[in-house]
Amino acid sequence: MAHAIEAEGLVKTYPGDVRALDDLSITVGPGEILGLLGPNGAGKSTTVKILTTLIRPDRGKAAVAGHDVLRRPDRVRRLIGVVSQRSGADPDASGRDNLILQGRLYGMGGAEVRRRAGELLERLGLGDAARRAVKTYSGGMQRRLDVALGLVHRPRVLFLDEPTTGLDPEARTAMWAEIARLAGDDALAILLTTHYLDEADRLARRVAIVDRGRVVAEGTPDALKGELRGDAVHLEWREAPDEALARAALGRLPGVRDVLVDGPRLSARADDGAAAVPAVLAALDHAGIPAAAATVARPSLDDVYLRYAGRRFAQADAAPASEAPAQGTAAADAVTAGGAR
Repeated sequence: MAHAIEAEGLVKTYPGDVRALDDLSITVGPGEILGLLGPNGAGKSTTVKILTTLIRPDRGKAAVAGHDVLRRPDRVRRLIGVVSQRSGADPDASGRDNLILQGRLYGMGGAEVRRRAGELLERLGLGDAARRAVKTYSGGMQRRLDVALGLVHRPRVLFLDEPTTGLDPEARTAMWAEIARLAGDDALAILLTTHYLDEADRLARRVAIVDRGRVVAEGTPDALKGELRGDAVHLEWREAPDEALARAALGRLPGVRDVLVDGPRLSARADDGAAAVPAVLAALDHAGIPAAAATVARPSLDDVYLRYAGRRFAQADAAPASEAPAQGTAAADAVTAGGAR
């Protein structure tokens, strides 16, 4: 089965020697949601810009919907929908008029585009607001309209670039429900970029975890978490402990492994976390570095990221972004939230 998206060895360096992508490779099959998961600056948006023909890679190749993004960008643009981080809707026009204009840009006729606009407005819960100016919409309503703009021409590939960033919990949950419904279309491939671990875990059939421009782990969320046998044991101190002492204290305990100290926090794997905690606390107390708190949890995508990237997701997300957000802005301005013109 041909891939809907296939990227191999993508490299992109921005001015100032900022390496946004460093030999990144991904594939997405028809009817699949791939979650491209990574902290801010990991290279997610740069990947989307390359795959949607907004910028060119320095090296590597990519094909979307069967067409090379460098040799046939025109064909790629006709077959994709894009929901970017910044809305492309006209705030002074109504939701219905935005959709009709978007459809006409793709060559859809009068009756067809009106029917399609009405269908999407009802499907996405915007029917009652169809004739209102978009600037009167709530944040969640605007994001649902952005999704409708991306779908109006029935694309084969849909790019959702951080679709829930900035939404309140209620609107975010509603957006999750819409994306889950889209996943029922076997003809539509979706690339979802996000830095929300729970979002990727819930929505994506498969995830590719990106760090510093590379895919460091890939697979289904359950398979990736299943690679981490046992439980995660997390310990905290008020101040960072002596790392050598902590490692030495826990290194002698049976069934405790993969010890990683990150400032005032320590993480380890244990075959039976609940049973291991008393021994862990006693060993640390004996070493003169008693922990202030201890928790036990089943493996999560945060633990997967910690294993492959060597740091916690939140720590990486707070680090300075490696991407150059201004790069490609002029090209991006020529594209609506729904796709290329």
